[in-house]
Amino acid sequence: MAKEAPSQSTASATGARPAVVIRELTRKFGPFTAVDRVTADIAAGEVLGIIGPNGAGKSTLIKMLTTLLPPTGGTAVVAGHDIVRAPAQVRRNIGYVPQQLSSDGSLTGYENMLLSARLYGIPHAEQAQRITRALARMGLSEQAHHLVGRYSGGMIRRLEIAQSLLHRPAVLFLDEPTVGLDPAAREAVWEHVLDLRSTFKTTMIVTSHLMDEIDQFCDRIALINRGRIAAIETPAALKGRLGPGATLDDVFIELVGGGESEGEGSYGDIRRARRAAREHG
Repeated sequence: MAKEAPSQSTASATGARPAVVIRELTRKFGPFTAVDRVTADIAAGEVLGIIGPNGAGKSTLIKMLTTLLPPTGGTAVVAGHDIVRAPAQVRRNIGYVPQQLSSDGSLTGYENMLLSARLYGIPHAEQAQRITRALARMGLSEQAHHLVGRYSGGMIRRLEIAQSLLHRPAVLFLDEPTVGLDPAAREAVWEHVLDLRSTFKTTMIVTSHLMDEIDQFCDRIALINRGRIAAIETPAALKGRLGPGATLDDVFIELVGGGESEGEGSYGDIRRARRAAREHG
């Protein structure tokens, strides 16, 4: 299991500047509040897992922190830059691996990496070396010149992570990084992810519905329900709330209530919220 990261109070006491500072961050879609006054500090080098029921606000929170969606209220500073006042600087200092497929299957792994290097503005003289090292670090050297369309799901995910790290971001966002993968592929992806953290001290924010991997690999867990943080603690501390033998699934059920997030509004509210998310996201 990964080392436990310092708590918010510990980080503050040591004077270390958090990698991400979130204060009263809010996002509304018409009358529907998707994220409701979220406040949190995420330490440099920490792996923070974000869990919650469908409709709880996880994706909306990530979209705001990655500057894909402007907040309605509050603020956040990511890698030292304000998401509203300096979105371009934020984007230069973060990596983002979306849940949706983002690599081009008609290109080779190397060609996908080269395209990313150009998009990130990496100097031409550095591109080949960075790409070669990144592919090696993710265990893809032998497949570098194979079409991505022939990669396994785990290989594609590792390639997408390699693409997101070419510009050496301070903060990496991983949205469901192992969705659809078998247990062996999941383990391989996490092995490489944690190796990156130990090598570069990259701060990572991970969303997942797989409680076992969040429990095993994250330093702290933020449980979001109805747009708010219901708890943000180490896995051990969360499970300790319920006593010996408790699992993260038990904690989830206890804090969320075992069902879909309530208070999401009527069918019409949800339809309007989703339409607003498509139009403005």
